[in-house]
Amino acid sequence: MHIDDYRIAVIYDFGLLPVPDSLQRSLAALFASRCRRKWKSLRTSDQVWTYVKVFADFLSQQDPCPQDLDQLTAGLLRQWRMSRQVTVSGATTLKTVRSLLRDDSRLQSGPVADELARIVRKPVRRQESFEDEELEAVRRAARPLFRSALLRIEENARHLERWHAGEFADGSREWTVGECLEHLARTGSVPTYVLPSNQRTIRSKYITALGGTSPQVTWQRLYLSRMEAASLAVLLMTEFGWNLSVIDRLPVPQAAADQGADGRPTYTVDLVKPRRGPGNWFESENVTDLGADSPGRLVTQALAATRFARAGVERRAPGTDRLIVFRLSRPNHRRAVKRAAPVGPFAFGVSDSDVVRWVEAAGLAGSPFRRGRRTVTVQRREPAQHSRATNERHYVLADKRAQRDAIPVIAQGAEEAVRQAKAAVLAAVLRDAPEPSDVETATADCSAPEASPWPAADGGCGASFLLCLACTNAHVHPGHHPRLTHLHQCLGHLHSVLSPAAWARDWEDHHARLADLKRKLGDGVWRQALARVTDRDRHIVDLLLNGVLNP
Repeated sequence: MHIDDYRIAVIYDFGLLPVPDSLQRSLAALFASRCRRKWKSLRTSDQVWTYVKVFADFLSQQDPCPQDLDQLTAGLLRQWRMSRQVTVSGATTLKTVRSLLRDDSRLQSGPVADELARIVRKPVRRQESFEDEELEAVRRAARPLFRSALLRIEENARHLERWHAGEFADGSREWTVGECLEHLARTGSVPTYVLPSNQRTIRSKYITALGGTSPQVTWQRLYLSRMEAASLAVLLMTEFGWNLSVIDRLPVPQAAADQGADGRPTYTVDLVKPRRGPGNWFESENVTDLGADSPGRLVTQALAATRFARAGVERRAPGTDRLIVFRLSRPNHRRAVKRAAPVGPFAFGVSDSDVVRWVEAAGLAGSPFRRGRRTVTVQRREPAQHSRATNERHYVLADKRAQRDAIPVIAQGAEEAVRQAKAAVLAAVLRDAPEPSDVETATADCSAPEASPWPAADGGCGASFLLCLACTNAHVHPGHHPRLTHLHQCLGHLHSVLSPAAWARDWEDHHARLADLKRKLGDGVWRQALARVTDRDRHIVDLLLNGVLNP
């Protein structure tokens, strides 16, 4: 079996699986069908091939081993499920193999089909996002290497421009360096010649002008190295939260034609996500270069650092659209890797093995991409390359740092809810006119003194008249409005002269209920009522505030 990806043919030999021939052929047929219909990435086929081998190993250990897929039983599949679902990788293997087996017509009905239809739940992933200082340490590890490469390339680009402009005297060291840079930009290598031994070497005049033969003073003058490209990938992850597979095949961002009056470029970055399936592979982000330390500035720098390599690729393979391009240290050495084929001396993207080498060189503990992507996603508080539901379920809610950071927010919300629940609000019923059967009090009319929430020893109401507004038996009609507006005003004056403790203990709840009444009546009604306050209203309010009318 084979699948073509980046012009690479990969062989999957099902004859090596430790199961009978008929079972090998059935698994191969299912695999081939998926290659043709669904899988668009070599990485996917490699992963599924690994899972199929695990499943075949499991079947080979059974006694007896099934001869073909039609001999699978629900009990055997249940045993397979119980052996794998305790880990994240095991659950992924289960889901993938289950999906593959369900394509076989012999397994689409009966107890086996029911078992294959069971939902496989992945265990909670224990991986956490970085702390802020940890993510910053990753940035500090990546930034110097890429920045030094960018400065080196920019310096040599300026030298090449001056050479083209004729600023150097013929035969001078600067002129010879410029001639060498021109050849390097055009061919990807400095000028060389072949010795009688068929060994290729740099001409001596260029060795003298360049200062040696090491990559640092020869081809790295205009091109990124593999590790510098990996540093750029890490920085893109820390700025945008893109995962490694997206960065690996990132197309060249396109700047808008109109950069506006400020001249700041806005780039459209196309992101490729094959796992989403046909029709949903692509999405785009707009990023503006707002100056130093802005994410858009990193895109500008990435374009500058890779421009000579991308131009070299375009001359050899027009239409190749990749941002991360670097120069191979040994262009003629071809490793058997399942990646995009190099174009001349240039290679593309960043592989998992590149990340391993970068991590070792940086002295970090493990790849920063998964945790770093999670960190940036949680920090931005918005989805990156996925739906809001996926963002909340798999990134924010599942992340221990996000959970920890949410504790004070949740506590504040809970305290506010309690405060609102405890807040004194108007309980009295608003009426348009007095009820003849009601009993008048100092602040409202009472419809049932004998049913008071604060009963007195004699069976009547034992509460202060200020509490009438907190009682559902009370009725407030327009005749009460002037007195209550004046009472609200007087309590406001008290607030300005009392200590916070005294105010909260004696008057805050009463003032809050009157404020609630004001909100319900509206500012216009309230102002009109305040204009109608009588001397009798003022006298009764004075008695209330001085405690004369308290029970």
